[in-house]
Parts: sequence; C-alpha cells; structure tokens
Amino acid sequence: MSGLPLLRIVVDTNVVFEGLTKQGGASGLIVDAWLAGLMVVCVSNALAYEYDDVLSRKLSEERWSKLQPVLGQLLSVTQYTNIYFSWRPTSPDAGDDLVIDCAMNAGAILVTSNIQDFRSAKESLGLRVLTPVQFVSILASGEKP
Repeated sequence: MSGLPLLRIVVDTNVVFEGLTKQGGASGLIVDAWLAGLMVVCVSNALAYEYDDVLSRKLSEERWSKLQPVLGQLLSVTQYTNIYFSWRPTSPDAGDDLVIDCAMNAGAILVTSNIQDFRSAKESLGLRVLTPVQFVSILASGEKP
C-alpha cells in the first residue's frame, strides 16, 4: 500500500465463523488479511465475547480446541473500541445491535454476509456496510472506499 491509511472495519461474527471454518472464499481472505495487519479491525469487548460464544457453541469440542488459539491471535491484533454511545435498538437481533454499536463508535465499515440485517442501520445511521466480497475487492484494489 502506498502510504494510505489502513481501512477500519468491524467484522461480523458470521464472517469470522466462515473465515475460520471454510477453505477459500472472501471470508477466509479477510481472516488472512486481518492476521497480516492489512487493515485495522475494531472489536468491542461484547463483540469479542460473541465471537468466542458462537464458535464454542457451533463447533465440535475438538475443532474449537484447534481454532481457539487462532481466535486469540486475531483478537490480539485488534483495536479495542469502547462503547460510549449506543444506538439500540436498531436491529431486531441484539447481537446485530452490538456489532452496530462497535462500528459506529469505531467509525468503521461493517463487513457482514447478512446485508439485510443491517439495512435499517445503513439507512438511519449512515453505517457503511459491505459484503466480504466487496471488502476484499476494495482491499485488493488499494483504493479508499
């Protein structure tokens, strides 16, 4: 990258899950770019706990024991975001609201596979929401979104 500031993003739990559990694809590229420090990933305490909770519940105990250190690595290279303001309720899902709160407080782009779930926040709050494929395209181009 040519001296441009790194993009600031919040990665939704569905992207983390897919990136850690499926070979290839845009979500996997995002996890790789995250570990390589190619963008600034912002996470609140509540979102970090959600990553841990979802992965530990949805994966077998054996698979979780292999991926837990990787999640730890990801979280060690994040920028923790304090939640000073909340825009709740913006979404019917409280889990989505904590993602919205993190992205809004961090001034970051939200990367999610569930664009529909964040339509209200996009329209009412001006939250920038991208799919993993859209984000990877922007990251690969080196352009500012």
